[in-house]
Amino acid sequence: MSAERVCGVSELEQDMPIRVEPSGVPITVIKDAEGVIHAIGDTCTHGEISLSEGFVEGDTVECWAHGSAFSLLTGKPGNLPAYEPVPVYIVEIDGDDVLIDPTVTKEI
Repeated sequence: MSAERVCGVSELEQDMPIRVEPSGVPITVIKDAEGVIHAIGDTCTHGEISLSEGFVEGDTVECWAHGSAFSLLTGKPGNLPAYEPVPVYIVEIDGDDVLIDPTVTKEI
């Protein structure tokens, strides 16, 4: 499979996660304070909660329901109750298009 357009760079606000579903795979996309765009699995590994509804702080997104904060770089939780990481996806930028292949995750 190849990367799919999920949104435009211009549609992303700093530290405001959005949920996209390329090929039906739920992914959270976040533009951080440095302007870097990240893509991680949207579902908290602790409680089936959408991380796109969470809070961004630095290089983490925090699950609003239980407080686990996941690294935008590695997908690893920094605190309990979650202990399993979420997948991290490769983001490609083509002009204003944000592209993600939901079948390819970063090797961390």
